[in-house]
Amino acid sequence: MNQTRKSNIVYSTDPNFEINDNDQGEHNTVGTFKQNIRIWIERRGGGKVLTVIKGFNRTPADLELLGKELKKRCAVGGTVKNKMIQIQGDHRDKILSILTEKGIKAKKAGG
Repeated sequence: MNQTRKSNIVYSTDPNFEINDNDQGEHNTVGTFKQNIRIWIERRGGGKVLTVIKGFNRTPADLELLGKELKKRCAVGGTVKNKMIQIQGDHRDKILSILTEKGIKAKKAGG
């Protein structure tokens, strides 16, 4: 058993039990290939601010996973729609550092 891999299995009574390692490389599917990612600020009515990440050309499932991680790490709400990730508040710097840490090239854009 690979000790560095996290598993939900704690104990098994089956003597022939083996952990299936087929899905080991799936955690980082959002690559940088041919993407022009921009981080924008949009101001909405009532003084509300959104951080919008545009330019992804990946699958909707990949965007959902990345959106979920960004919302969690910024500790705010948000949504994924129309190939954009929208995060509540002005978090451009933090999102830029998270994307750079994941190996995704991104730039700040707009106001």
